[in-house]
Amino acid sequence: MQTQSAEKKHGKEVEVCKRRSKLSTHADVIILGLAIFMVMLAAISLMLGRYPIDPGQAVAMLINCVIPLDVTWTEQQSTLFFNVRLPRILLALMVGCCLSVAGAAYQGTFQNPLVSPDILGASQGAAFGAAIAILLGFTAAVVSVSAFCFALLTVLIVLLISARAKGNHMMVIVLAGVMVSSLFQAAVSYCKLVADPSDELADITYWLMGSLTGAKMSQVATVFPILFIGCAVLFALRWRINILTMGDDEASTMGVNARRIRIVVIVSATFLTAACVSVTGMIGWVGLVIPHLCRMLVGADYRKLIPASMLMGAGFLLLVDDIARLATTAEIPIGILTAFVGAPFFLYLITRRKRI
Repeated sequence: MQTQSAEKKHGKEVEVCKRRSKLSTHADVIILGLAIFMVMLAAISLMLGRYPIDPGQAVAMLINCVIPLDVTWTEQQSTLFFNVRLPRILLALMVGCCLSVAGAAYQGTFQNPLVSPDILGASQGAAFGAAIAILLGFTAAVVSVSAFCFALLTVLIVLLISARAKGNHMMVIVLAGVMVSSLFQAAVSYCKLVADPSDELADITYWLMGSLTGAKMSQVATVFPILFIGCAVLFALRWRINILTMGDDEASTMGVNARRIRIVVIVSATFLTAACVSVTGMIGWVGLVIPHLCRMLVGADYRKLIPASMLMGAGFLLLVDDIARLATTAEIPIGILTAFVGAPFFLYLITRRKRI
């Protein structure tokens, strides 16, 4: 009897291992497919626009940066390609990637599927910083710096409040984030009230809609180090985020300092969100919807979910930006399109029978 019981137990263990291996292989295939889709979409996006560029010329211009070739393109095409289209595509990929991975990290850390990258008020803080800079007549570069600084300041205020409050620490952080975000939202509304309707109000409103118009290679170079470090940290901690989803007690039994890891994850995701919002304005729904969609495809294992969210988020935002600049003669702010796509999809998710 004991032998039969041991054999059954061993058989179940083998079956579980096979199932896990199959799921892991399936997730790897999905991630590879997302990577291929992102690269193909980026290549196609380089050629699309109101002034199309021939595929051969696009490839030749890129190769010419490394190996000198015979010039078969005009100066106007070169300017359009390197000063307008390429930085915009790179920024779309970076912002989509970072907002998605920040959303996935927040959802795992707070053990709440409804958490998004702006849950701690970073977006509203950035909006207030940008509005103040616009009212004072500063340049676009200063507006971005002000938005970044105020986004970090907002999250710092939230963490200081939560450190002094009593009760469930994670719940207190979320509630403090909601309250502080509301205060900064009111401050932004006041800035719009006192702004010059013919000039400043339009600039503030357009910034709040979110857009990749006017993306420059200097912006890409400025935010890239922050985005790279933040993504690298979250990628390295992806298996520890798995443990955080089990709760602090379970994490302690596995030798993981949950509080320390949570702080590192929150700080990294906050820097990602602040850097993204500072250069593009407020782009919603990406960090909320994309992680959910990735869970449907690769499962809830953060070792697979983090890279999948990075790739899908990058491809999604680039696709939406292509639609924004090609759908109409007047470019549509990308924040509007992400809401049009994200809101109905999230309604579909929460009305499914399965738990999101």
